[in-house]
Amino acid sequence: MTTTPTIEGHPVKEYKGIVTGETIIGANVFKDFMAGLTDFFGGRSSQYEKVLIEAKKTSLGEMAQRAQAMGANAIVGIDVDYETIGQGNSMLMVATSGTAVVI
Repeated sequence: MTTTPTIEGHPVKEYKGIVTGETIIGANVFKDFMAGLTDFFGGRSSQYEKVLIEAKKTSLGEMAQRAQAMGANAIVGIDVDYETIGQGNSMLMVATSGTAVVI
């Protein structure tokens, strides 16, 4: 899996098509409270960072499973997008997309 359009030394033999992964995850009240303190005092919000990392990992894993089901053994040109959704932007969405290929 790579964000580049090709993998050096491994020519693309077959393009299988576009593949995606989506994850929507909620942030709980405790994380919101801790993030609020971080906003007030400054610094990084490790609670939200952990949620984002988990969501990205899940989305990439889902995309990899879909690519494998298509007969691909690699994904190129991966794009990762982050959005907040829901009432009061209480949910985090990570959407990944790429091209499933055989190398």
